[in-house]
Amino acid sequence: MLRGSCVCLWSLSRMLGTFYSMAKPRSCQLCWALRLGFKNVVTVDELRMAFPVLDMVDLQRRPKTTPLPRNDFPAIEGVLLLGEPVRWETSLQLIMDVLLSNGNPGTGLATAPYPHLPVLASNMDLLWMAEAKMPRFGHGTFLLCLETIYRKVTGKELRYKGLMGKPSILTYQYAEELIRQQAERRGWAAPIQKLYAVGDNPMSDVYGANLFNQYLQMAKHERAEKLGASGLLKQRSSATQSCASILLTGTGLAQWIKRRPVD
Repeated sequence: MLRGSCVCLWSLSRMLGTFYSMAKPRSCQLCWALRLGFKNVVTVDELRMAFPVLDMVDLQRRPKTTPLPRNDFPAIEGVLLLGEPVRWETSLQLIMDVLLSNGNPGTGLATAPYPHLPVLASNMDLLWMAEAKMPRFGHGTFLLCLETIYRKVTGKELRYKGLMGKPSILTYQYAEELIRQQAERRGWAAPIQKLYAVGDNPMSDVYGANLFNQYLQMAKHERAEKLGASGLLKQRSSATQSCASILLTGTGLAQWIKRRPVD
């Protein structure tokens, strides 16, 4: 799980591009953004240092003197949210500044632009289990806070350009493709027709697997209709027919849910 990885982007030309590696990233929290193909990246901490008057909650962080205005800071073109930050108030404030200023947090706009800048987010789990007896806030809780603040301030809904990670179907499609590639490398002749998704979070692991299974069933039905209409069917790259979800009830979030009293 990435910490403090709220990242603003100056270039979204490779928003949904393929993975690639770059040597010696500036910090660990930028690794995934760089591997995803983003090249011009600034973190919330870097943004805070560029505009110190934006982060006013922590008295120790407030500048002793009024800094000069920054006119050399490139406009931000989008926001990438990979995981819950350590300082929620700082990240929530600066992300809102970016969205409300159309990527120019050093200036003020009379009217917030809408639609706002593109926002990409992953890791949508609301809660997760650690060593504590009660669940911990996940990135989904941080996203919920951001959505609520944006709605309260602007009267409009925060819109995501894309959502990745469980329970998004895209995540399971990617896993299916990796499994298919592994089977090919092992020389397995028989296609893999059934997948099993094992997890301890019913709100992400199981829900996402069930969504993917519905997607597979709909795709199978559509292929059958096309075959009946034309008599010909183009071969799929994958022969997966179904995905079964398996919930581990003795660990993780499922264990906590099981212990809760039923009304």
